[in-house]
Amino acid sequence: MKQTKEIIECLEAARNEEQRCILMRFFKTGPGEYGEGDEFLGLKVPQTREIAKAAMDVPVCEVPELLMSRWHEVRLCGLMIMVAKFEKLTTKRNIREAEATAKRDEILTLYLRYARRVNNWDLVDLSAPKILGHWLLLPTALGNGRNEYKLHVVDKLARSSNLWEQRMSIVCTWKTLQQGDPSWCLRYAEMHLHHSHDLMHKAVGWMLREMGKRCSMELLREFLRHHAKEMPRTMLRYAIEKMSERERKQWMARP
Repeated sequence: MKQTKEIIECLEAARNEEQRCILMRFFKTGPGEYGEGDEFLGLKVPQTREIAKAAMDVPVCEVPELLMSRWHEVRLCGLMIMVAKFEKLTTKRNIREAEATAKRDEILTLYLRYARRVNNWDLVDLSAPKILGHWLLLPTALGNGRNEYKLHVVDKLARSSNLWEQRMSIVCTWKTLQQGDPSWCLRYAEMHLHHSHDLMHKAVGWMLREMGKRCSMELLREFLRHHAKEMPRTMLRYAIEKMSERERKQWMARP
């Protein structure tokens, strides 16, 4: 499968009206809801993934045609292709190779350019850790390779007025946490501590929970000692999920 037109035709051919209605409700696409206006074909994720696997020869420069689609599953397919292409460029053999670095930077740049088309939580969660988060850990030629540039990139997303770009900034830290680095999570957890949206409360709490699991439970406790009183309850509840029942009750009982 070489053309984006073929990909779209394959996805549209698998349309399922019953599943479409279920997904439209699940992803809150009604007026005033977070996914308002998002449209679905009704495919299950494994179906989309199979089509994405068959489309790996599509050039990165053509993926925006998928990202600009009205259909959620077409955008998902485009992101799956980008993720797979990025991950192929992160093997030990080519991780520091200049050509691989340039190609990773190209994918990252494209991802940021079309970030607002990554416009539901599943699209963010599938792609942000594996593209943006992984990029934070790798050599880059962007910004002369300086860590300050990486901070600038994620800070810009965190300070965006767009909910999905904001979610990218915290969810991308899942990858850095997997490598034992809590600094990115701590930075953006504090930045989003008073966010008004429930989806951000869940995302921040989730990443804090991962920090406790993968880096240090004591570091999580230290964060909570400073911030538990001001954290939204959902955020706190997500953050302490892996603690004992007794300790969870102690944190939730704090005024």
